[in-house]
Amino acid sequence: MHKSYVIRIGRFTDAQKKAYETLKEKYIIPFKEEKLNIKNVTLEIGFGSGAATIEIAKENPDKEYLGLEVHKPGIGRLLGEIEKNNLENIKIIEYDAVEVVSKMIPQESLDAIHVFFPDPWPKKKHRKRRLIQRPFTQTLANSIKEGGYLYMVTDWEDYALHALEELSFTDELKNEYDGFALPQSWRPKTRFEQKGLEKDHKIRELFFRKIICS
Repeated sequence: MHKSYVIRIGRFTDAQKKAYETLKEKYIIPFKEEKLNIKNVTLEIGFGSGAATIEIAKENPDKEYLGLEVHKPGIGRLLGEIEKNNLENIKIIEYDAVEVVSKMIPQESLDAIHVFFPDPWPKKKHRKRRLIQRPFTQTLANSIKEGGYLYMVTDWEDYALHALEELSFTDELKNEYDGFALPQSWRPKTRFEQKGLEKDHKIRELFFRKIICS
């Protein structure tokens, strides 16, 4: 599978750099081709600036969160917020999500997967890079424990329709809604969401539950 991201040039502020350099050893798990010893974890793929990650983790101190991201400014910002809020329930892996999920996440170890506003790759020639498509959706499903869920949000209609089809044809994932999901009240609004709304994009949500049929 092609990489589902590109490294974008963004401003890496002094505060973000300082947080990254001083806190990475404490909160960042190095990528290794071996399974993590985890269970009952919520995985967030592509947390961006980490604003939603922080809010959800603060609201649920009894739950563990693992965020995947490759953009250092966002990682630096999240590291700073973790320390500022004295949170002990967030860890980060700075690496390609496809590789991490395939090689580091044990099967049936995740409570949930959050994918909020992934890169839509709107050009037709780039759609093969989209994260939420088969066969990777099956890898994601395999990592979720029975009863857990995958929750995706996007402001790109074409991607939403594509992801709805791909997830619907993924074994053991069952749509909790008839089509797109209702907004989940506990999900914080994100900067990407606000940008989408400013462009008159409709926000579409997908909520699939892991069901193992006997």
